Amino acid sequence: MSTTPSDERRSAFRDGLAVALPTSAYGISFGALATASGLDIWQTCVLSLLMFSGGSQFAFVGVLTSGGGGVAAVASAALLGVRNAAYAARMNAIVGGTWPRRLGAAHFTIDESTAVSLAQREPGARRVGFWVTGLAIFVGWNLTTLVGALLGDVLGDVRSYGLDAAAAAAFLALLWPRLRSRQAVAVGAAAAVIAAATTPVLMPGLPVLLAAVVAIVVGWTNWLGRRPARPGADR
Repeated sequence: MSTTPSDERRSAFRDGLAVALPTSAYGISFGALATASGLDIWQTCVLSLLMFSGGSQFAFVGVLTSGGGGVAAVASAALLGVRNAAYAARMNAIVGGTWPRRLGAAHFTIDESTAVSLAQREPGARRVGFWVTGLAIFVGWNLTTLVGALLGDVLGDVRSYGLDAAAAAAFLALLWPRLRSRQAVAVGAAAAVIAAATTPVLMPGLPVLLAAVVAIVVGWTNWLGRRPARPGADR
């Protein structure tokens, strides 16, 4: 049975909420870890409001917790934030509209909103997936950041709750249907191996960028992808 654009947009809406819920819950971990690193509740909440990039935020407080200075913390967060610029280049055509709208969309261009959007096939569904995911996570992430900052001492070691695994599981559920070709599987496997191998030895941010290079190289060379048919090849 064929689906209509309305069906696909409703599906995108559901996908956005399904990813937003576990991702937002992970904000509790950030709030608790941020206050444990020395930030006060106000600083923790402002960081979520203005930076709004989970990976960069965790890198920032991770450097502070390990004894690094403010410059090192900012550098680590900035390196991880570079990937969002790459997302923006891809999402620009999807979001469309006026420049104010595109500038507003920039703040919500994160891993999750990009992934949900690109998982859709219909243009309208891609826009719905982007906005629903980005806005829902923004609201949820900031609320749970506040909860984590307020209850940090009560919660104890928030890493033991496995909230990071819940967010990763939501990503995997979104990614799995797209692994239909040898090229997609090769990109995912190679990027995962590179990120896992370099994380213990490189500063935060660099493993993600190196993993992204894999996707760029494979896509540029069309390694393991289908080659376009040559004119007259079927004669």
